[in-house]
Amino acid sequence: MTLMSAQLSQYNRTAVLSASPAQLLTMLYDRLLLDLARAERAQHNQDWNAASEQLLHAQAIIAELQSSLKVDEWDGGPGLFALYTYLNTAMIRSNVNRNVSLTTECITLLEPLRQSWLDAAELLAETAPVISRSATGGWGVG
Repeated sequence: MTLMSAQLSQYNRTAVLSASPAQLLTMLYDRLLLDLARAERAQHNQDWNAASEQLLHAQAIIAELQSSLKVDEWDGGPGLFALYTYLNTAMIRSNVNRNVSLTTECITLLEPLRQSWLDAAELLAETAPVISRSATGGWGVG
């Protein structure tokens, strides 16, 4: 591992460890869409190994999102769970059948959802109390 890649790895690790739950969710969506875009590009180039690798990573992210979803805690939970199930199946079919249109469909379905989560995370950040250090060295909410 080069120094640059080691530093990037450390930076990414720190970003994940210091992220709020809302930020982590948007980071997962960002990576999911990056994986799908890379898979789509690889499929267009008929680089099936690269496409498969990206689709498998995207499926792992969907599995993580699905396993962390608390379906019973909000009305949209069952629908989102069903969407994740559909996306996982579409990615498997896209990979097995080398079907770029299914990869494109996954991207199309996920982009507005990612934007909604991003908007919600930004709204949360705007309404969250600001924690600051006082002149005496203590921490307070203001």
